[in-house]
Amino acid sequence: MAIVRLWHGKVPIEKADEYEKFLIERAVPDYGSVEGLLKLYFTRRDEENVAHFPLITVWDSMEAIKRFAGENPELAKYYPENDEFLLEKEKYVQHYRVFYEK
Repeated sequence: MAIVRLWHGKVPIEKADEYEKFLIERAVPDYGSVEGLLKLYFTRRDEENVAHFPLITVWDSMEAIKRFAGENPELAKYYPENDEFLLEKEKYVQHYRVFYEK
């Protein structure tokens, strides 16, 4: 069964469009280069001063996630450019086993 990996980032609203572009140009190709990635959903929700970016990826195995994130797949993976955007760096991601899909 597949595994869903969920990461969440918060960006000041004035940087949100630029961060969205960064994710598409930098992160999407990186995720897409990893064998075992089944789907990715990069989502965004704007609040008053903050934009939330839940990144939802679906993988065929924990081994595939390790190819992307490293030997400690529960740790979030960051790019150097994230320092320009993120209000904080959450240390951990969440993994969920898919037990049913249609």
